[in-house]
Amino acid sequence: MTSGIHHITLIARKVQANVDFYVGFLGLRLVKRTGGYEDATQLHLFYGDAEGSPGSLVTFLMWEDGAPGRVGHGQPSEIAFAIAPESIGFWLTRALQYNIKISGPAQEFGEPVLRLKDPDGVIVKLVGTNALSAAAPWSTRDIPQADAIRRLRGATILTEQPADSARFLAEHFGYSETGATDTIRRFTSQSGDIIDVRDATGFWTSAPGTGTIDHIAFRAPDKETVLKVRDDLKRDDAGVINAHDRKYFYSLYVREPGGSLYEFATDKPGFTVDEPKETLGTELFIPAHFADRTAETLVSLPQFALPGEPRLAERDLPFVHRFYHPETPDDRTFVLLHGSGGNETQLLHLAHQVDHDATLLGVRGRSTEEGSPRWFRRYSSTTFDQRDARSEADAFAAFLEGARDGYGIDLSKAVFIGYSNGANLLGALMTLHPGLIRQVVLMRSMVVLDDMPTPDLAGTNILLLTGKSDGYGQFAPRLKTELEKTGARLTAIDLDMGHEIGAPDIAAIQQWLTENSV
Repeated sequence: MTSGIHHITLIARKVQANVDFYVGFLGLRLVKRTGGYEDATQLHLFYGDAEGSPGSLVTFLMWEDGAPGRVGHGQPSEIAFAIAPESIGFWLTRALQYNIKISGPAQEFGEPVLRLKDPDGVIVKLVGTNALSAAAPWSTRDIPQADAIRRLRGATILTEQPADSARFLAEHFGYSETGATDTIRRFTSQSGDIIDVRDATGFWTSAPGTGTIDHIAFRAPDKETVLKVRDDLKRDDAGVINAHDRKYFYSLYVREPGGSLYEFATDKPGFTVDEPKETLGTELFIPAHFADRTAETLVSLPQFALPGEPRLAERDLPFVHRFYHPETPDDRTFVLLHGSGGNETQLLHLAHQVDHDATLLGVRGRSTEEGSPRWFRRYSSTTFDQRDARSEADAFAAFLEGARDGYGIDLSKAVFIGYSNGANLLGALMTLHPGLIRQVVLMRSMVVLDDMPTPDLAGTNILLLTGKSDGYGQFAPRLKTELEKTGARLTAIDLDMGHEIGAPDIAAIQQWLTENSV
């Protein structure tokens, strides 16, 4: 059996920082960018050598602004890249130039090792070794080929069942034990890469999230081998086994006895099946089974720039947010506030349908209810924490001032679109901070503040969209009455809808923008 690592997949929190580290600092090539196979709105990036060869690949699922995980037993804990032994000095100097903390070299199984951490805190080792050569060398302008990363050296898994984990690795994936310390057993493949099985008995358990390693994928020469190993795993009573066609490889997933997730993936067809070698990693692909959601997916995926490309640096502001920059932007910006249980991406597709060339700023509420984002706390579906609502409106006002200065947004021209709980926050914001926002769309909204102020909002344009069959629609007349007292230019429309949003909202917003020259 052909053995060795095919790729290692990790989870990252910020796409731009990840690209800057793995492409900019480590000098890997971005060889593929896709939407996720399980969730198309999750960006998946693949880094590797010049051809994206099996054994060179590290891939990242982008949980943009996702919660951090916890490294523990039942999970891989480190990844390692192979470099030339004489390149240790080069990488020490490069880390200093990039202000990246690095330790070493220290000897591990007779090899010099440098240790550093990526932006999410994952331990990355650079191992000086001649045991592995580069299948398709890749170098950059400031990293000579002689010093460039050759491929993956290996990974470490943490397990409370080291004997069973070792047996599983050897019997099913073609690794042989080649060394040991008091706590680590080293296994080497026919390809020359290694898996260190570390006894983590008594250590805490792992938890998925950003800054963790999701799985290790091993190499299979073809689909028939994958199916044969699947049968072997079934006979070994290995538990749940899932097989999938991932377009670039066919693979199965299984958990080893210690809990770490393994994949077994074919070498072919590889990444040139839909892109020529010369332009690998330049086009964004959406999995075929999500083809009917391509437009929605593309606008929801986080954007990034490769080193040297123009970029808009994200500002450190008190609300998690997502920018979408169209290829040919007009002068319109939509600021989007989601409903209960949504997030900063919920309204991106709707706003993009309203105006394909508008810049979009989706923002996430800071309150949570049963793990889902909201804009402020509530006591029931129609009673709200007054202090929290006012406090979060004040905080959002401060956020807008930061966004105005940091991103150059003209708040007087920006169009604010809120849905349900997000619309409720906008309603409070308008009356607590009169004049801050001038163009507002409230979808499925109601009065939140018990003592709602009635400031002078002359010069403010408001579109109130209510669903005729919306259970909350009964509260819209009071909101309409309160807003009319402010002197705002109010357009109220009842749509043949419930609490959901869709095409009628888009058409109404487009007409309102045109009629008000917004």
